[in-house]
Amino acid sequence: MAISPLKILQDHDLRVTSCRQEVLKTFLDKDAALSHADLEFVLKDDFDRVTLYRTLKTFLEKDLIHKVLDDSGATKYALCSHDHTKGDHHHDHEHVHFKCEKCGKTICLEDSTLPKIKLPEGFINKETNLLIQGICNKCN
Repeated sequence: MAISPLKILQDHDLRVTSCRQEVLKTFLDKDAALSHADLEFVLKDDFDRVTLYRTLKTFLEKDLIHKVLDDSGATKYALCSHDHTKGDHHHDHEHVHFKCEKCGKTICLEDSTLPKIKLPEGFINKETNLLIQGICNKCN
């Protein structure tokens, strides 16, 4: 059973607004990483860019979405897939992302783990990203 935008907002103790529901619905429908511009294109008739920006910022702060590395230069975001019903509101976003060269979609590969990198002494890792580019299973 697919989870609803309303349930996601309620599980994260967020006020339910039409913008928040529509942004979540867009992420669920697209099933890929989206930029602010992507959301603006889809929802331009309903919400202004500032409202969309604030919604993304809130979702980042509440761990509903995470930033995604992409070679496009634009910041993209993906819906987090952790089980928030178990109180797991903070989780690790360090997983592999895959960008299809044909359709342009960037998706999370949650089951693919990143290699452990040993940094030189004195270096502190804040974030690790790995982007694989190729052809997705729908375009292949």
